[in-house]
Amino acid sequence: MSERKPYPSDLSDERWALIEPVITAWKAAHPSVSGHQGAYDMREIVNAIL
Repeated sequence: MSERKPYPSDLSDERWALIEPVITAWKAAHPSVSGHQGAYDMREIVNAIL
């Protein structure tokens, strides 16, 4: 994936450190039926939502 310019709304490392364990736990509890692991970094998905 190519590097992109950061947006002001992107998560700081400190905020990501707070959110990452929650997302990781959710993903572990809700595995994909097809076994697909996802093509995108979860931090980038959260940044896109923000």
